[in-house]
Amino acid sequence: MLQQINKLTLALAFIAISIFTTQAQTLKTPAPSPLQTLKQAFALSDIGLEYSRPSAKGRLVFGDVVPYGKIWRTGANGSTKVTFGEDVKVEGVKIAAGTYAIYSVPNKDKWEIMLYKDLKLGGNVSEYKTENEVLRVIVKSTAITEKVETFTINIANITPTTSSLEFSWENTRVAMNLVADIDSAIMKTIDATVNTDNRPYFSAATYYYENGKDLKVALGWANKALEQNPKAYWVMALITKIDIKLNDKTNAIATAEKVIAAAKEGKNDDYVKIGEKLLAEAKALK
Repeated sequence: MLQQINKLTLALAFIAISIFTTQAQTLKTPAPSPLQTLKQAFALSDIGLEYSRPSAKGRLVFGDVVPYGKIWRTGANGSTKVTFGEDVKVEGVKIAAGTYAIYSVPNKDKWEIMLYKDLKLGGNVSEYKTENEVLRVIVKSTAITEKVETFTINIANITPTTSSLEFSWENTRVAMNLVADIDSAIMKTIDATVNTDNRPYFSAATYYYENGKDLKVALGWANKALEQNPKAYWVMALITKIDIKLNDKTNAIATAEKVIAAAKEGKNDDYVKIGEKLLAEAKALK
């Protein structure tokens, strides 16, 4: 009888331990510095970010939590990483497509920001080696009025070929300028396709308009695109914009009116507003 009781006691103890272990394994709590992943379309590819985001939590950040003049992992936990899908220029320095760790040396009025080849160093900055740097630039820091509680990296000020990588925390913001040299590649593609394939006329005309190329060539391509789709009010809007830049008041007014009419027929209120705005701009031409 005693032996049976002992066996039962052991069995119950085993069950209790198993339940405790299972609960411990499934218990999930919020990370103090949560991971952020971000992908932003830029130029002809993407920029990717992966970093952990610490919060101020009432502490003085720069000059205390993050000391001035010391190498910082630029985030928390593992290495902060940026991925460029194509070659870019960072503050004027050419950087090959690939993934790099971001390290920095914050100071009161300026930061040194480095791109680093070793992606596994993390916060072990005592082992930081300058020979693994592919970039080191100095950028100014800016005081901001609103407090940023959680460390934030943002891809901002995006144009077809430029953007900026912004770092914000507490009342400080710094930014690195990025440039993608894609113009020559796009121009070659346009030259190779526009005379043999009627599909890229609108895209080619848009690129020429937005990047200050030959507007008369852009207008010709836009008109060809409209011939293929006579009710395309978005193409009419592009033609109107080109006419306005060419200071062709008569054609700009006429085409803007077509934009409004076609957009109303297509029940697109956004393009009705765009057409009305373009019509006002056209009428204001001298």
